[in-house]
Amino acid sequence: MHKSNKLLNWWNEITPVARVVTIALSAPLLVLNAWAFASMFNYFHSLLVILIAASLLTFLLNYPVHLMQQHGATRGRAAIVVFLFALSVLLGLGVTLVPLAIEQAQQLVVRLPEWIDSGQRQLVLLNDQLEGTGFPINLDILAEQINDRLKSSLQGLTSEVLNLAVFTVTSLLDVLLTLVLTFYLLQHSDQLWASLVEWLPDPIRQPFSETLRLSFQNFFFGQLISATMMGSALTIIFLFLRVPFGLLFGLTIGTMALVPFGGSVGIALVTLLVALRDIGVGVEVLISALIVQQIVENLIAPRIIGSVTGLNPVWVFLAILTGARVGGLLGVVIAVPTAVVIKSALVALRSPTHPSGLILTTEPHTPPQPMVIEDKPEKGVKDLRSGQPAEG
Repeated sequence: MHKSNKLLNWWNEITPVARVVTIALSAPLLVLNAWAFASMFNYFHSLLVILIAASLLTFLLNYPVHLMQQHGATRGRAAIVVFLFALSVLLGLGVTLVPLAIEQAQQLVVRLPEWIDSGQRQLVLLNDQLEGTGFPINLDILAEQINDRLKSSLQGLTSEVLNLAVFTVTSLLDVLLTLVLTFYLLQHSDQLWASLVEWLPDPIRQPFSETLRLSFQNFFFGQLISATMMGSALTIIFLFLRVPFGLLFGLTIGTMALVPFGGSVGIALVTLLVALRDIGVGVEVLISALIVQQIVENLIAPRIIGSVTGLNPVWVFLAILTGARVGGLLGVVIAVPTAVVIKSALVALRSPTHPSGLILTTEPHTPPQPMVIEDKPEKGVKDLRSGQPAEG
């Protein structure tokens, strides 16, 4: 009997009171483990950020490396070619789009007080129009509160923008270390991963590797494709509509779309900022962004990559909140694929066969061997057909 089946049978056999006691006793242990993990993450934060970032880059670049290997290229040569190509793309984006986006961000910070005052005037004008039509709604107090809070938030945002150069200089070494580690991981990731999974039991070694690879691959490629299409389409639309800082806003929504629900938050943020300047343009931004988001997420992306996670949106949201609480931004990035792996492990406890076809049992899966039964077995050997001792 499988160990997972034994565990499931034990859970079904105990009384409801025993189940409640078991959950009550295990919950503090889970919380304690989460707290310990968060403490270790904070202690080794810089090192873990470099390691996880390099691992994620390696994972994404490993796919074209395998494609080149299938066409006859060696691992080392394919890794060098893919790494240099990815580095050239990043440098190209850093030379072209990033300076323009930073320049527009600085201009936005300068003009944002004017936009806030414009938004307050629009609220006052809307209040006068509502009072003229017979709706006694007083928006003056609301406009003053919004104005005060936005200006206080603006001061903090301005200080962060002013410290951007210092942050870039201090993090330059981390970026270089991440790139160097990515290069070496891309060349030797197969050997390194094989040495790590050797610590796992033989029956679950291969299923665990496949489940982890598919979970991270589906999630990151799905988010990357969706975010790239959404950011590119919205940037073109915003420039066509002559939206102020259209490049910055399009790239912002595309970047935030790398995280689940991030695209919706980015659309809301950009719509609010544009509506402060002109509520009509803000409505155009909202409508166009929602249309593009629905087309990408419901029509284009599913046809290209299929189901990304297979998780209920509620569990995705809870996974993101948990990842943010434990690991900050990096925890948000890896929260969903980690939740997919945990879900696969829990499913494996209930069923010996994973829904994706992976066999996640604690026993090795061997194909049935042909059974040869002789007509006259030797004395003392049981007949395989009847189970009785064979006659002399």
